[in-house]
Amino acid sequence: MRLNNRSQLAAFTKSADLEYFLEVISRAEYMHEPILSPTKEILDGYKKKELSWEQYETSFLALLAEREVQRTIDRQLFEVPTVLLCSEPTPEHCHRRLVAEYLAEAWGGARIVHL
Repeated sequence: MRLNNRSQLAAFTKSADLEYFLEVISRAEYMHEPILSPTKEILDGYKKKELSWEQYETSFLALLAEREVQRTIDRQLFEVPTVLLCSEPTPEHCHRRLVAEYLAEAWGGARIVHL
């Protein structure tokens, strides 16, 4: 879900390393889905405090609707336990929560658990 899955937030979170660790530790498959990420402009606007969280949320949800992610993302991917990853430690100000809630509303019947 990250816009840049090669960032140096933590060494093990780079795409190839994360893919390896997920497979070895939990037999999980890694997929990078940039369609679920904000644009650089939206993300930078929020990070630089040019956008409030409310403005970020409105812009990002509009982007998800414009991209029609509920039609673009294969719903079958979510028929098994699925984890949405990003760098935020809590869901309050995180795009993964927005994506999860957006898809849950669009598809119905999803159970969201924040770890």
